[in-house]
Amino acid sequence: MSVRRIAYLGPDGSFASEAARRASHKPASLQPMPTVVDVVDAVRAGACDWGVVPLENSVEGSVNVTLDELAFGDPGIYIRAEITMPVTMNLLGRADAELEAIAIVRSHSHALAQARGWLASHLPDARQEAVTSTAEAARQVGEDPTIAAIGTTAAAARFGLSIIAADIGDHIDTATRFVVLSTRYAPATGSDKTSMVVFLGQDRPGLLLQVLNEFAMRSINLTKIESRPTKKQLGEYCIFIDCVGHLSEPRVGEALRGVHRHVAELRVLGSYPHSGVGLADMPSSNDSAVAYSEAQDWYATIVNHADEGAR
Repeated sequence: MSVRRIAYLGPDGSFASEAARRASHKPASLQPMPTVVDVVDAVRAGACDWGVVPLENSVEGSVNVTLDELAFGDPGIYIRAEITMPVTMNLLGRADAELEAIAIVRSHSHALAQARGWLASHLPDARQEAVTSTAEAARQVGEDPTIAAIGTTAAAARFGLSIIAADIGDHIDTATRFVVLSTRYAPATGSDKTSMVVFLGQDRPGLLLQVLNEFAMRSINLTKIESRPTKKQLGEYCIFIDCVGHLSEPRVGEALRGVHRHVAELRVLGSYPHSGVGLADMPSSNDSAVAYSEAQDWYATIVNHADEGAR
């Protein structure tokens, strides 16, 4: 049996490493990478089959570097799965470290933000330094008792650290959404979502409404709408959209073709099984896959009665 190569944002002990372990039911070789860009490049170059990167956090929102790689990087990389991980933040340090002596706290920028209130109350004078991941922060603690990291219990075990303070996040039920990247779309499962980015092009009144209406008129639920600068000029934005359904479904395909007519560019980022709760799609009978198939058959019958030159 072949071993699947999975790149992830490392080092071992990060939330991404746990997500990578959950990504594949086949035997896998997990390969940590220093940055999100390195993970994407490894998949794009064929050095790894899949890549696991963070996309969104319930407190701090989207991970911009991941969005940028998907939207502005070379095409051909797609989301094929999502994994939602509960997030618990702990303050990690050497066994002999004392809370009052901590001068530097390192972690991923999102982790630092999620513990902003706790840090202000307990370590108001400590300098906060952002690094590429929570596990990298734990690795950097090293032999210095004045440096602490915000990270996981797995990172503490991996790097021989102690938990100085447990569960220091400012919000309960925090979660991070990771995505699995590959060079192929995932097949439809009947419980899917499709992610895309829309580049609107020349601005005109009602353009965004036209885009959104392509989904509304087909009873397709949108679970995410987010704008991001196109990096071309100030005030110009692209729109990230998640919708319920797989691109192979007739009504989703029709919606995508409709959006494509209105905009400068439509990039489909992936169709994949959704891990969320409450995303069940309940289309009316005239928006069901059966209704779209019947309409297509009816139209084919009509067209068959036309002369060749009229088709």
